[in-house]
Amino acid sequence: MVFVHGWGCDRDDFGEVTAFLPEHYRVLAVDLAEHGESRSARDVWTMEEFARDVAAVVEAERVDSCVVVGHSLGGAVAVEAGRLLPDVVSHVVALDALHYLSLFPVQDESQIQAMLRSFGEDFPAGVRGMVEAGSPAGTDPALKDAYFEKMVSVRQPAGLASLEGLVRWHMDDVLREVKQPITVFAVREILTQEAIDRYGDRVRIVPVDLGSHHFHRESPEGTAELVARVVAE
Repeated sequence: MVFVHGWGCDRDDFGEVTAFLPEHYRVLAVDLAEHGESRSARDVWTMEEFARDVAAVVEAERVDSCVVVGHSLGGAVAVEAGRLLPDVVSHVVALDALHYLSLFPVQDESQIQAMLRSFGEDFPAGVRGMVEAGSPAGTDPALKDAYFEKMVSVRQPAGLASLEGLVRWHMDDVLREVKQPITVFAVREILTQEAIDRYGDRVRIVPVDLGSHHFHRESPEGTAELVARVVAE
């Protein structure tokens, strides 16, 4: 099982989740370029390029079959990894990813530029908005502050560049190419019927009640049960 973290996060986000997985599972958690302990001088920050990094780890570790689990931006990377490694990746699991219609399908250029401009002008405000958008009513303010502090510290220029890579990602096109099953575990209070209507015929969308957008950190045991269930199918 290969875990891919979200934007502004790192592989340690999955530490508690992996502790609840069956002992016989082999687990790899990857730091994406310029996240966590990873360093890179690259100038390409697309989802496909991130997926090439994941594929390189999978190949270096001589993995012949795996499930790729991605959170948020990592969900997009997981889908791309499935496309790059059709004979190795058996299933893609997205943790509260792929269902945000403000990101997918790809927006027009004026919307993309407006979003990037807002982050460029006031990056902390942009990050705070992301955290709030992923926090259902009643989310502990201390948790929201912790997520904000971590994400706002993302190294630059990778932070803005990878965000641009995400909003320019053509998910609809990639989904047409990926043949593996894709399961999306989506926060029930954030998931919309419009997203289900648009993507429900291509991906299996399962509403969950485990917390906020970062529910894998808030409910690691429940998250481990979800992904283990996929493996057992």
